[in-house]
Amino acid sequence: MSLSKELQRIFDADRTLRKAEDELLRNKRADELVALLEAETKKALTLGDRQEGTMRLERLADLCAQVPGPAMADALIAILNDGEPRVRVAAGEALRDVGYERYAEAARAIERALDRGDAGLAMSELPWVLAEIAEPSALPLIRRFLDHASPDVIAAAIESLSQLGDPDAAGDLRRFVGDARTVLIEDFEEETKTTLGELAEEALRELGQPSAD
Repeated sequence: MSLSKELQRIFDADRTLRKAEDELLRNKRADELVALLEAETKKALTLGDRQEGTMRLERLADLCAQVPGPAMADALIAILNDGEPRVRVAAGEALRDVGYERYAEAARAIERALDRGDAGLAMSELPWVLAEIAEPSALPLIRRFLDHASPDVIAAAIESLSQLGDPDAAGDLRRFVGDARTVLIEDFEEETKTTLGELAEEALRELGQPSAD
């Protein structure tokens, strides 16, 4: 087959995909669609074929973001918990898009995850999502992650508060000055060992705040 025909096959497949997605999302049986996406998300998360599971989860993240409702926001957090970085990127971007368009749905789903005491990978991603959306309630929500049992989640919350840039977070950050618990921070695909105390001090410097009252 010629290169031109191979490229045309890609265009045709993309056209078919877009049409199928439009028809699925235009379905008037909203409850049935939500139930289907929930069931397929659970199935994809447990597939033994991780390549197939990754492909499905990336697509499901995009679809769930386009369907309003609390169940779909919860599904996005479940996808954000997957061990494959590509899947977490897709879910994080999808959840961020939901936050921009329907912030209450995203915020309440995050609150539910906190209320459940979730401890998966998503809990280290959600503070970043909140900081990127940067709604007024982002600060009190990120604060809740500072009380998490996992130092990795706390580290993500500290760094997210720095990104948020709200000087009202200074008091929250000072709680961790001197905290010797160690974490690994990824920076340009390299991991650096540091402490929560050092992260807090760095965040305070970036906010232009002293490390002590």
